This record gives sequence, structure tokens and C-alpha cells, in this order.
Amino acid sequence: MPSFKIDVSTAVVFVATAPTPKLINQKTGERAVDRETGAGLSTVGLLVSDEGEGNLYQVTIPETGIPEGLAPGLPVKVVGLKARDWENEFNGQKRHGISFRAVAITSAV
Repeated sequence: MPSFKIDVSTAVVFVATAPTPKLINQKTGERAVDRETGAGLSTVGLLVSDEGEGNLYQVTIPETGIPEGLAPGLPVKVVGLKARDWENEFNGQKRHGISFRAVAITSAV
């Protein structure tokens, strides 16, 4: 599926939730990894505010792109943010949504 770049160059971005490992299987604890680099993936909640509107996004980022000490409330810059739509069927129910992925986040202070 195609992905679309998201321009956050004029946005103010804050960490809403600290990074948590992204798991493939909740029962076994198997962690998701980046297909290209093999780095573990984490999910970070980001509050993005631009043009008078604020939204909370759960963004998947390789652990190599997450700085030490990332905590809620910290202003950050997002590198390579993209959105991709998805759809799947589980137990006969169709689900769909938009997933967000970034190459890295860096401190904005």
C-alpha cells in the first residue's frame, strides 16, 4: 500500500506518551522489528498542533530513532512522518484505519 508524507514543519509537536515496545504477539511478547534494519519498533504518542487544531497520533518509530530520556511534555521534531491506510479481517470482522510511522524524533529544545 502507498504511504503519504505528512508535513509537520509548521507544527508544534509534544510527546504525549512515552515510547512502548510495539508487539506482534501479545501472548508471547514478540516485538515488531523494522524490515529493513532489523531494529525493534516502539510506539510513541505525539500531540501535533498546527493551524489551530491539535491531534494525538500513535506513531511507530525504530528504537534507533528515539532519543534517551524521551518523556511526556517534551517538545520534539519529527523526521520522515508518513501515513498509510490499512484494512484487515479478523474473526469475520473487517477493520480499517490509518497508521503513522516516522524515521526518528529529536528534541526540539
